[in-house]
Amino acid sequence: MIEGGGLGVFEPQDVGPIDVQWTNGVVDLRVADDAEAVAAAKRYLSYFRGATDPPEAERDQSTLRRLIPTNRKRIYDVRKVIDALVDDVFELRRGFGHGMVTALARTDGRPVGVIANDPNHLGGAIDAHAADKAARFMQLCDAFDLPILSLCDTPGFMVGPPAERTATVRHFARMFVTGANLEVPIGTIVLRKGYGLGAQAMAGGGFKAGLFCVGWPTSEFGGMGLEGAVRLGMRRELEAVEDPEERERAYEAMVAAAYERGGGINMASYGEIDDVIDPADSRRWIDTLFSEDTGRWWTRPGKKRPFVDAW
Repeated sequence: MIEGGGLGVFEPQDVGPIDVQWTNGVVDLRVADDAEAVAAAKRYLSYFRGATDPPEAERDQSTLRRLIPTNRKRIYDVRKVIDALVDDVFELRRGFGHGMVTALARTDGRPVGVIANDPNHLGGAIDAHAADKAARFMQLCDAFDLPILSLCDTPGFMVGPPAERTATVRHFARMFVTGANLEVPIGTIVLRKGYGLGAQAMAGGGFKAGLFCVGWPTSEFGGMGLEGAVRLGMRRELEAVEDPEERERAYEAMVAAAYERGGGINMASYGEIDDVIDPADSRRWIDTLFSEDTGRWWTRPGKKRPFVDAW
């Protein structure tokens, strides 16, 4: 077809090789051979067939207390958090949208969808690819009656001229439109950063939009990155300090005050989020996603969504 259309002559292996389809998000799972493909497909479909027997041994949830460094400038592996928090994790589209993790999982045998920001890519900022990846995965969960657990650690949506050239407004809006139309419950745990509209999108449209929104002790909140907010919002005050060392001390004091105001405990005290919790107590909150009080969404008759976007 390519050659017949006068578009050049290519070898078959040059057309849509796996390295291309994996990185552009066409392929959900990359496997070695046919046998592994069949096994992966069976496992994938198993999450849409209801609950299985829970694991015989309960996982030690106290390990969650040590996975997020108290030093906010230190990085961590969000996949280790997911593996410790839920069972039988099956990640999809890992080669695409690196700032967002999307995975099927189970908790006490019950299937759940997990979305999480990866702070190792762009500091967890949500770019166009990550927004597409999250929005499509939320549609998938909604279509097959899987509640959604969101693990938030983002400075917000990616900004700047290079980002704008990727049509960020169009892509970012998909997360809000999808989140606003979910019929399955969504619950959010803020691991560290809960900044800007990106954090609101991770919570299904707002911290009060989902079934719950709680923070770990390391959680922090703001309209944007607090250091940048101080530099911009207090620019005149800082410029008025002539001595450079004194100006830096004033800046650090303002940043510390901003973090105090935006800390999870302070946010919870004003009702902006539901609570700040012991990470080891996270499963109790996740269990509420399956409560009958959520409206028995899992018995919805007929087709749940008209379609799930191909992207």
